[in-house]
Formats: sequence, C-alpha cells, structure tokens
Amino acid sequence: MSRVLAILLAVLGFVSTFRVDQTEQVILTQFGSPVGEPIVKPGLHFKLPFVQQVNSFDKRYLGWDGPMVEMSTKDKTYVQVHTFARWRIADPLRYYLRLRDERSAQSRLEDILGGETRTAIARHELIEVVRSDKDRKPLQDESFTGPLTGEGTLGVLRPIRVGRAAIEKDVFEAAAPKLAEFGIELLDVRFKRINYNQQVLERIHQRMISERLQIAQRFRSEGEGEAARIKGNKERDINEIQSAAYKLVQQIQGEADAKATEIYAKAYGQRPEAAEFYKFSKTMETYRKVIDGDASLVLSTGGDLYGLLKRPDKGR
Repeated sequence: MSRVLAILLAVLGFVSTFRVDQTEQVILTQFGSPVGEPIVKPGLHFKLPFVQQVNSFDKRYLGWDGPMVEMSTKDKTYVQVHTFARWRIADPLRYYLRLRDERSAQSRLEDILGGETRTAIARHELIEVVRSDKDRKPLQDESFTGPLTGEGTLGVLRPIRVGRAAIEKDVFEAAAPKLAEFGIELLDVRFKRINYNQQVLERIHQRMISERLQIAQRFRSEGEGEAARIKGNKERDINEIQSAAYKLVQQIQGEADAKATEIYAKAYGQRPEAAEFYKFSKTMETYRKVIDGDASLVLSTGGDLYGLLKRPDKGR
C-alpha cells in the first residue's frame, strides 16, 4: 500500500512541476485562459495537475527572413527587395492572446514589414534605395577629373536626400508600434538584397551603355577640340619664330651689304683706275651670271652690256 502511495505521489509531483529553461518564458493556461503572470525566471515551478497547461515561448532574439518581393519605386522602376528583421517576444501574455505561436507571428511580421517596405520604397526614387546613406563619398577610382576641362563628371555620385539607411529606419519606426500590439519587440530591419526586375534589366543595361557612349563621345569631342587648339598654337608659334628669324636674317644681310658697300666704296673710290677696274669686274660677274652655254642674247651694239664684247681692247 505504501508503495502504491509513493508511486501516486511521485506521479502527482511529476505532473505538478515543470522546468523553465533560461532561454524560455512560460504562460500557464487553465482551460485555454492564461493564469497568473508570465514565468520568465528559470528553474523548477509548480502548476495544478491535469488542469493547467504549460505554454513556453523562446526568450532569445528571433529572425524573420522575408521573401523576395517585387515593388515599384517613386520613379516607376520595378525592383525586387529582400528584407530581413530581428525580433523578440517582449510581452508573452499579449503574444499568446493575439498570436498563440511563432508561425502566426512570422505571418504577421510578413504582412506588416512587407507592407511598410512597399510604402517606403514607393516614396523614394531608385537611387535613394540603392545608396547606403547620403554622406557616402565616392572612392578614389570612382571619380574622374577631365584633363581637358578640369571638371569631374564620370563616376561622380548624384546627391541624395536620405539613402537606404534612412529608408530602413522609416520602415522600422512605422512597423515597431504595430508589432508591439502583438507583444513583439522589433529589434532591427534591413534590406538584404535589391535587384532590378528581369523585364527591365535589359533596358537598364542599354541605357547604361548609351550613357557611357555619350560620355565617350564627349571626351572624344573635347580631345579633338584640344588637339585643334594645340595645332593652332603650334602653327602660330612656328610663324612667329620664322618671322622673327627672317627679320633677323634680313637685318644681318642688310648690315652686311651696307658694310660691304662701304668697303667697296673705300677700296675702289681711291683712284679712277680702281673705279674703272671695279666696273670691269662687276661687268664680268654679270656676264658669268647671264651668259651660259644655252643662253641666247639679243643685244644692241650701242648698249653698255655689249660694249666690252664689241670692244674688248677699249681702255688699254
């Protein structure tokens, strides 16, 4: 009899106690209704056997990984956004009354976070969604300073007002109060991946190619203009150098001719015989220049040039 009583007491003790792990929090329900306050302290606890049920919930941080959802931005560009979040059960009693289990919580998270993400994306342009934040600076190899104009154009990031981090914050602030009504504390929301819609991806690639071709054509035009300017400057400099050199040559030749004339005048002006010899030598130089083997001359017998040919003995 004592053995049976001991067994009954052991069974009664077993069904009357339960253990709460340090990662759990428990709600006791009696005929489906919560009884008492949530049990969050780990250890051994007691309950009414066969009447009260133990409903345990995870106390740790939990994850929500949403599906890839297609949505439109403010500039009517369709993108696929993959969102994830971290959350925990902050009010287990309210959580039990509104959701019961984690599957319902995941469904509610998808409804609320998915809706707020669509709303936030629709309020901003694509560049605001893909850029991390408005204070981001381009990397060294992202900027290009044109060697011709001195203005950086290629790779310069377009200014934005908010950025992806601010949009994620907007989603968090809008969704957190709604989830708090279900006993859920939203810890963080992030955009895991943002992709272009496959139907518009080819069109975007073509637009990118067109923009790069325009940039390349502009660089070529600027290069051709700069080349023409350099060639013009070269021709101008060459003309200036040649003009200055020709002027200097003519000046030197003029000075030399004047000096030679002065020397000739002094040399052949001393005596009449010297002057006559000078005239004779110049005439011979003239003959040498104008008369060769193929020359044909028609001269007057009374001309000065023909005089020496006609009377070579004159003056002896």
